[in-house]
Amino acid sequence: MKVAITGKGGVGKTTFAATLARLYAAEGRNVLAADVDPDANLGLALGFSEEEVNSIVPISKMRKLVEERTGANASNKFFKLNPQVSDIPDTYAKEINGVKLLVMGTVETGGTGCVCPEHVMLKAILSSLVFRKDDVVIMDMEAGLEHLGRGTASCMDQFVVVIEPGARSIQTYGKVKELAADLGITKVRVVANKVRGEEDEQFIRSKIPAEDLLGIVHYSPEVIDADRRGMSPYDVSPSAVEEIRQIKIRMDNN
Repeated sequence: MKVAITGKGGVGKTTFAATLARLYAAEGRNVLAADVDPDANLGLALGFSEEEVNSIVPISKMRKLVEERTGANASNKFFKLNPQVSDIPDTYAKEINGVKLLVMGTVETGGTGCVCPEHVMLKAILSSLVFRKDDVVIMDMEAGLEHLGRGTASCMDQFVVVIEPGARSIQTYGKVKELAADLGITKVRVVANKVRGEEDEQFIRSKIPAEDLLGIVHYSPEVIDADRRGMSPYDVSPSAVEEIRQIKIRMDNN
């Protein structure tokens, strides 16, 4: 299972990604969770403390490593486009609750078409994750659609778009499906989060094709409280965990 979790900011994609990762880990699976969101919160959602999260240096900030693998430095403007990166997840990931967390970071360079050593490095790592045949790989992508434009997740088996019951979230799902098709990814599924009642459910089901809708996660005060306290929702919201478990079963069977 190689899956990229995407969606607009604030819809709960990190909560879903972290809970999914921990559910697989609880089964004894090898799980690698890659935080590709510049606003990196996946560590907290997995159960790391704020102090531990703040101590993690993103791969994109490891200048010496990037220079070493790509050959780029202040005196050399040329660099390798296919650096050796297969060892990086095991070397630099931090493990908690059976999940290995790899914080990717972002490239702070203008333009979505950036071709720089850091971007080449990150893309190479993301591409290499597909070849970890014994691992479940879950990517918590950055909010928005920029990552699809750069193709950094083009090697994943499927995309899961986390949405809220609203027109803008539905629009994001449509755009993700179009762009993913351009990358050759035909599996684009939807998880509806923060659903408050029957009216929200009916709205979701009227807008999302049944074959694309993996499931619904209802609004949970426990999850909101966990986020405020910097805790893993897996440890505080049995109802949300069970709903995501059912979604996971459908993912496994499809």
